[in-house]
Amino acid sequence: MIDFDNQTDFEVDLESLEELARFITDKDFELILVDNDIIQSINKEYRDIDKPTDVLSFPLDVVCDGMPIGSVIISVDKVKEGAKLYKHKEIEELKLLLIHGLLHLIGYDHEVDNGEMREEEKEIINKFNLPNSLIVRVE
Repeated sequence: MIDFDNQTDFEVDLESLEELARFITDKDFELILVDNDIIQSINKEYRDIDKPTDVLSFPLDVVCDGMPIGSVIISVDKVKEGAKLYKHKEIEELKLLLIHGLLHLIGYDHEVDNGEMREEEKEIINKFNLPNSLIVRVE
C-alpha cells in the first residue's frame, strides 16, 4: 500500500500507481509529491546538492514486518517538465519516476551495479507500456 502525501495541487490516479507499485514490491512505502523548492531543500540537506531533482529515495535501514520500506519523494514540477520535454503524459512521467524511486527502495543502485537496475526498469516500462524516456535519458 502507498502512504500518499500530495503536497501539491497535482491530481493523481492513485489506483494506477498502486498497481505499478505492487508489481515492483509487496511492501508498503511512502510517496510524497512536492514542488521544486521543497525537493531542492531536501536534496541540499541530504545529498549536499543545491538544486532540484526529479526523485529522491530514502530506504529505511531496518524494516520490521508491517513497516514501510522507505519514502519516495517526487517533484511535480520535474514531472511536468519531463512530460513536456519527452512528449508524453504527466502521469506517465510520474510512473517512470516512481519506478526509479521504488527500485532504489528495494536495493537497486544504478551508480554501482552493472546495469541490473536499468534492465529491471526496462522490463517494468515494457510491462506497463510506458514511454522509454527513462532509459533514453540515462544512456
